[in-house]
Amino acid sequence: MSASPALVELRGITRRFGAVRAVDGVSLEVRAREVVGLVGESGCGKSTLGRIVSRILEPTAGERLWKARPYREYEGNGARAERLAIQMIFQDPYASLNPRMRIVDIVGEAPVVHGLIAAAERAQYVASLLARVGMDASLMRRFPHQFSGGQRSRIGIARALAVKPLFLVCDEAVAALDVSIQAQVLNLFMRLREELALTYLFISHDLGVVRHLSDRVVVMYLGRVVESGPTAELYAKPNHPYTQALIAEVPRIDARHRAYVPIRGEIPSPLDPPGGCHFHPRCPHAFARCREEAPALREIAPGRQSACHLNESRTP
Repeated sequence: MSASPALVELRGITRRFGAVRAVDGVSLEVRAREVVGLVGESGCGKSTLGRIVSRILEPTAGERLWKARPYREYEGNGARAERLAIQMIFQDPYASLNPRMRIVDIVGEAPVVHGLIAAAERAQYVASLLARVGMDASLMRRFPHQFSGGQRSRIGIARALAVKPLFLVCDEAVAALDVSIQAQVLNLFMRLREELALTYLFISHDLGVVRHLSDRVVVMYLGRVVESGPTAELYAKPNHPYTQALIAEVPRIDARHRAYVPIRGEIPSPLDPPGGCHFHPRCPHAFARCREEAPALREIAPGRQSACHLNESRTP
């Protein structure tokens, strides 16, 4: 993976909503054909960051690069394919589908509008996309309310694939599904990755799902990245106290009788985040410097980064 070029690179991305810094100085890169899991508690800024990557939201500060060039360089008519190359799959598969449109129009509208196919080819094209995501083409004349949650998720995936993207931002794409259906959709994501050479930013609060799917994991807390690294290494030996607490509570068969101990305290309000390290009020290792100075995200091992003052006495 390390030899693959970066498709998306974020440099110091900040996004404010009034007084709230939903994303606070995040730098991140996602390499071609890589699956990066983005995890953290609700309200940490994961979905906002996903929408910034996919151009739904503009950052307040910082720079976004696609294939090493700023996003703004792809605004001309000649760069349509590059602008379509990043698509988003949303958390609620029902709310993101127009209830008044048939599936053939929901999935087929964008490729016709953008000139990828002729209007006369729409039905045949949609049939091929539905088949790719495991659905029968005979269903394309139905409306969204006539499908189950798992089927609507597949329709959302087909819609994203319709404009031939290279990069998918998946925002809690399986969170609303039953566990058995989750497994089917996750297997579909993995198959599509191999068949279409796709790259994913997979946003989730479920660390079990992220472990199953991702090559690398990025952990956010109150708008900041606190740790990142290869999935196997990060799960085997988490460095940041927040990551340690999250992974300690992932259900495991070999720990069925262990008492559940939640992270102490509540996640602070983003309207008034703690000074210094945002995690210090809940951290069992916090000391005076943590309350005063925000730790920098620094390399702790090849391919691994963590933002914790405790690392400064350690060598990479």
